[in-house]
Amino acid sequence: MDAEIELKLFFPPEHKSALTSLINDLNGAQSKGAKQLFNGYFDTPDLQLRRWDMGLRVRGIDDFREQTIKTAGKVAGGIHSRPEYNVTIRGDVPDLGLFPAEIWPEGADLTEVQAQLGCVFNTDFNRHSWHVRLDDSLVEIALDQGVIRAAGREEPLCEIEFELLEGSPKALLTLAQQLANKVPLRLGKASKAQRGYQLAGKGKAQTLDALAVMPLARDLELGQCFTLLLETALERWQLLEAMILASVDQPRDCADLWQRLLACITLLESTLSQFGMLEPNMAEGFAEVRAQLDFVDDAQALAQLAGNQQQIFGRRSDATELSQRALQALAELNFASRLEKLWQLPAYGQLQLQLVSMMLEGLKGGNGTLADFACGQLEAAWEAIHQAMPLGKPLSLDEYRQAGRALDAALLVGLAYGNLFPMDSRRVFRAPWEDLRQGILVLLAYGLMGQMCGDNGELQQWLDDKTQSLAFAMEQSRQAALKQQPYWR
Repeated sequence: MDAEIELKLFFPPEHKSALTSLINDLNGAQSKGAKQLFNGYFDTPDLQLRRWDMGLRVRGIDDFREQTIKTAGKVAGGIHSRPEYNVTIRGDVPDLGLFPAEIWPEGADLTEVQAQLGCVFNTDFNRHSWHVRLDDSLVEIALDQGVIRAAGREEPLCEIEFELLEGSPKALLTLAQQLANKVPLRLGKASKAQRGYQLAGKGKAQTLDALAVMPLARDLELGQCFTLLLETALERWQLLEAMILASVDQPRDCADLWQRLLACITLLESTLSQFGMLEPNMAEGFAEVRAQLDFVDDAQALAQLAGNQQQIFGRRSDATELSQRALQALAELNFASRLEKLWQLPAYGQLQLQLVSMMLEGLKGGNGTLADFACGQLEAAWEAIHQAMPLGKPLSLDEYRQAGRALDAALLVGLAYGNLFPMDSRRVFRAPWEDLRQGILVLLAYGLMGQMCGDNGELQQWLDDKTQSLAFAMEQSRQAALKQQPYWR
């Protein structure tokens, strides 16, 4: 058995030549040449191996054949760790009996599974590999470019893998960061097997429940809290990115995913700031990424207009027309192009790798209890809300819109540490602020509709009336919310 520890990154195909040159120039790099690899992935019709969390393939290189099975492993940030078993064979069909008996679940009927095995999908790619010596570590870098084929469909494959042959996992990140400083790279959570099952129509649809609170416990040390926050948010970042890619042709659903991605990235930045770990270069990177996501509020507002026809437009006779106009404007945001542009941003992948590195290294210092730390962060967020929305001072529409970001930041602090406090009191406290944030979004939606409708005087008057009515209700809610007793005190 080999315990595979690797870091997988995706790269834009037009950067393959640049990547190859950069790897050749790494200190201690020794090219192992390029080979064409042909891989068939096998399972039963009912996906028994998949249900056992196993992946089975046969790899061919010229006349050589090797069967490999990978068993359950884990992913921390972007580091994959999974046991694998390799056996040389003569044919193109795997023989399960050649693997060690102890890897199988108790009571597994291997004869039946063997009889039902079939090839579900193929991955065919060119692999150029290098061995790189870095201090006391030896890393294999594999640059793969090719295709995944399944059920008459195919999609491109462009990956770079850093596999630890000996030494410390930190070496994987050191080498990856050297390359990411020159070429846009990003974390690759989905394995070739996961992508193949999806392409074959045999993978589960990716879902991710909205995060109410982070799963923190009061007995955690500050360092454990820091690591858990980073690991959870990084995991969600990669899942949300994949879900956006799968739903770019469904703009209403995609708008919500973009907002959740922005919140996830903002949570990571605020976590680093709270723990005193936000380095200047990372702050610049977050700013670059946020600049690429400046369309998210408009996208959410347009999705409100397109998807909540009865709630937004009531009984207006032109409600359907207005909703369709908003949907067209939402489609024109071109989410596919925006995602590609984000992936081309060097800071995007650089941030991910720096976060993984910090997660592995852990928190430097950190004294006191988690409960005291959380109370301090919540108190600071509460003070920021009072400064952005002071009690007793009426806010203009523009001031409400500007206060949205401060409110988002405060709500994220509550999301991060809220699990340390009683659930009922936390929910009661947050409810009016979440309603207020929704109201700010609707105000933005009314403003966008006014811009789209131009000289339609009747509609402009209707929008003005709705805006003033909503603003009055929001003002009453805000004043009441500011008088609440904070749940963490």
